[in-house]
Amino acid sequence: VQLQESGPGLVKPSQTLSLTCTVSGGSITTNSYYWTWLRQPPGKELEWLGAIENSGSTYYRPSLKSRTSISRDTSKNQFTLELSSVTPEDTAKYYCAGARSLYVAPDDYWGQGTQVTVSS
Repeated sequence: VQLQESGPGLVKPSQTLSLTCTVSGGSITTNSYYWTWLRQPPGKELEWLGAIENSGSTYYRPSLKSRTSISRDTSKNQFTLELSSVTPEDTAKYYCAGARSLYVAPDDYWGQGTQVTVSS
């Protein structure tokens, strides 16, 4: 299974950040995985943002729940992160992952990550 993030590298404050993860080599509906988004701000630890499982149920980081939405397009085998009302504090490298649980282990499936900068 391979994952690839895509989306704009620069987002303006107050706008919505939207990233897509394309999954190949496995289906996001038949594999019993949690399709997950994480991020790592500069100089900070990796942060779990949320996940969608093969049933379509979603899970979010409580502190970001009001700004976060994860959805999927099963016809394209993709899942998407939307983070609204972004500020410069949302600048980070964003990763998508396919994990066997809500905890994403190093040996789960990871994308390479994509840098997103929030700046005017």
